[in-house]
Amino acid sequence: MNALRPRTIKPRLRIVMGMLVVLLGLLVFILGIAPGVLGLDRSQVTGFVQISVFLVGLAMICMGGYVTLNALWNGRAKTISADIGYRLVATGYVISVASGMADVFGFGSHILPEEIPYFGPLQAVGVMIGQVAIAVGFVLLIPMPEKTHAKRDAP
Repeated sequence: MNALRPRTIKPRLRIVMGMLVVLLGLLVFILGIAPGVLGLDRSQVTGFVQISVFLVGLAMICMGGYVTLNALWNGRAKTISADIGYRLVATGYVISVASGMADVFGFGSHILPEEIPYFGPLQAVGVMIGQVAIAVGFVLLIPMPEKTHAKRDAP
């Protein structure tokens, strides 16, 4: 029964905190993708540290989005599509991490001992596929307004 009661923490506070985490994650993500914006670009290629930083930023975006969209439900029972959305966000992040760190994990095209790992075009496509899955999951998490059944006037 606890899942059906409204939460004691105000949903507005959870929404604000979640959005702050999303914005901070976006800044970290941008720092990882384009460090030259802040004058921190030290290499011609996107290396391990940059990949790690933008994946941490993506994780913060996923966590903040989860907190924000969970607060919109405010204790109401979640639909099956919302449950699928939660899992799709997590799966999209796993796809992004596996694609981004493919060289480090040993199944990419530039395996560590022989070559320096960098973020190639196939990895970029994999990360984008993961981000699309995350976006679709977030869309599924949006609570739909409850339907009100108005009584029809009989003619």
